[in-house]
Amino acid sequence: MKVVINKCFGGFGLSHKAVMRYAEIKGITLFPFVDARSKTGMLEFDRHVPYIEGDDAFIIYYSTKPLTADGKYEKGSYFSESEIARNDIDLVKVVKELGEKANGSCAALEIIEIPDDIQWEIDEYDGMESISEQYRSWG
Repeated sequence: MKVVINKCFGGFGLSHKAVMRYAEIKGITLFPFVDARSKTGMLEFDRHVPYIEGDDAFIIYYSTKPLTADGKYEKGSYFSESEIARNDIDLVKVVKELGEKANGSCAALEIIEIPDDIQWEIDEYDGMESISEQYRSWG
């Protein structure tokens, strides 16, 4: 089985290009958006605007429905790449296809091959990840 993990400090994340390619493979229409800015340039975290390809944006969000007229996204329409199963064959395909261009702003993604017959988990320290076999623990 192949699993995607992050191999640098920072954390798992996909580039905009990777998110959009994943959605394309899955047949999901996504509407990317960013936090709006006030007239003084300050971010307005409660109001959003559509993301325009090529704009400078550190964080791009995604919705399966267009933003409302007042810059909100509809409840239940938010899409997050962090919810994608790391062994999703289409995620693995995107990372393999795009290589380093699949990496989010704080990520260095790698595909790890593990045996199919084990129960596994991702261990993480400051965003750097590894895979280990699940064991029982208490307390």
